[in-house]
Amino acid sequence: MTQGSLPQRAVCQDLPPVIVGAGPAGVRAAQTVLAHGLRPVVLDESPRAGGQIYRRPPEGFRRSGAELYGTEAGRAQDVHDSFDAICDRVDYRPQTLVWNAQPDLLDLLHAPTRTLSSLAWRDVIVATGATDRVLPIPGWTLPGVYSLGGSQVALKYQGCAIGDAVVFAGTGPLLYLVASQYVRAGAHVAAVLDTAPAIQRYKAAPGMLRQPAVMAKGLALVARLRLHGTPVHHGVRLLRAEGIAGLERLVWEDSAGRVQHTTCSALGLGHALRPESQLADLLDCAFEFSALHRCHVPRTDAMRRSSVAGVYLAGDGAGIMGADAAESSGELAALALLQDRRIPVDAARIALLQRRLAKTERFRQALEIAFPFPRDWAAQAEDDLVVCRCENISAGTLRKTALETGARDMGRLKALCRVGMGRCQGRMCGTAAAEILAQVQSIPLADVGRLRAQAPLKPLPVDVTVQPTHEVPHG
Repeated sequence: MTQGSLPQRAVCQDLPPVIVGAGPAGVRAAQTVLAHGLRPVVLDESPRAGGQIYRRPPEGFRRSGAELYGTEAGRAQDVHDSFDAICDRVDYRPQTLVWNAQPDLLDLLHAPTRTLSSLAWRDVIVATGATDRVLPIPGWTLPGVYSLGGSQVALKYQGCAIGDAVVFAGTGPLLYLVASQYVRAGAHVAAVLDTAPAIQRYKAAPGMLRQPAVMAKGLALVARLRLHGTPVHHGVRLLRAEGIAGLERLVWEDSAGRVQHTTCSALGLGHALRPESQLADLLDCAFEFSALHRCHVPRTDAMRRSSVAGVYLAGDGAGIMGADAAESSGELAALALLQDRRIPVDAARIALLQRRLAKTERFRQALEIAFPFPRDWAAQAEDDLVVCRCENISAGTLRKTALETGARDMGRLKALCRVGMGRCQGRMCGTAAAEILAQVQSIPLADVGRLRAQAPLKPLPVDVTVQPTHEVPHG
C-alpha cells in the first residue's frame, strides 16, 4: 500500500536494509536482520549506540550504569552489549544525520567531517525515537530552562547537572525518571512539580497493574525521591519562571490554589513525549490522529509496516510506548522486512511480539489516565507568552492570526505568521500552537492538522563538503 510521490521506485534489489536510529528499536532490528543473513546499514546521530533513554557516555566516563540509568541500568547494559556484539558485522555509521529522504536516496550529513552524501535504499526501518512535548510557561526562554530530555543528555553524556538547585516540572513517567536519576547522581533536586492530580494515580491503578513490574519501578522512583527528602507536589499549575540574567525561581500554584515560590537555578520542563516522526513524513508515510498521543502519528499495520512499501516504523517514532516496547517493535519491523524479502521467519515469535505490544498499549492507556495532558493549558496561556522561540511568536499572535484570517489548520497558520518556520521546525512549538489553534477556533484538536516536515530536518552547517556520487551499499 503506497501513498503520494513515493510509489514509483526503481531500486536495486541487492541493497542491504537501512536502519535509522541505534536506540532500543534500532539495535533489536539490526540484531534480527543480521541473524537472518543480511548485513544492515545502521545510521545514528549519536557517537555511540543506545538512543536517548540508554544514551551512552563518552569513552573513559567513570560513573557506573546504576548511577546513570537507575532502575533501567540492566536493560541499558543489555542493549549496549547486544550492539557491541554485532557492531563489527554491520555497516555502522555513528554521528550521521539523515536530513532528507528521496524516493530512492537518503541524504546524509556526517557531522565530524561535515560531509554530505546520499545513500541508495530499497527498504528502511525508521527508529528515530521521541522528543520532548513542551508546553511553554512565561519565562521559559530564560537561561537555565531545559527540556526533560535535555536534562538527561547533560547528566548521561556530559556528566553534569543543569544547575545546582533543579526543579523538574510537567507530568509523565519521564518526569520522575529524570528526577530520580539526578538524585542518584548526587544533584540537588529542589522539587518535583506534577501537573497531574494525585487522585489520577488511583484511577489508573487497575490498568497499570497489567504490568506490575513496570508499575513497581515507577513506585520505586517516587520512593527514592521521598527518601532523599525531595518535595513532590501533585495537581500543580505552573505560573512562571522568574529571573534577570538567568532562572532564579519558579512560581507555581499548589493543588489548594496557594501561590508558591521555589528558588532554583535550573528547570527541567516537559509534559511526556511525542513521536519524532519527521523522517516518516518526508518518506511520504500516511499519518492519522491519535487521541492517545494528542497528535498525528504515522500509520502502521500489526507488523510495523507503513503505508509506503519498503518503509517500516519502529519504536517511539510511531507512537510513544516506552523502551521495552521499542525493542519488541524493532524486532517485529525487522521480521516484516524479512517477510517482504521472502526470507523465512518464526511465526510464533511474531505472535509473541504482537502480544507483548498489545499488552504494553493497554498499559500505555492507563499511563494517560495517571498523567493526563493539562487540557486547560491553551485557555490559560497569556497573550504575551512566547510559544515559538525561533520566530518569537506569541500566543496572542497565534490567536489574532487565527481569528482575523479564519485559519483552522496548522499549515495555514504557519504560512500566515511563521510559527514553526525556525530551526526546530516546530519540534518545540508545534504541540502548543496546535492546542491554541484548536482552543481559539473551538474545534477538535484532530481537525487542526499538523506541521509538515521540510528538508533539511535539522540545520546543516554552511561549510560542508558534498560527495559527488551516490553511494550504493552492498550487503
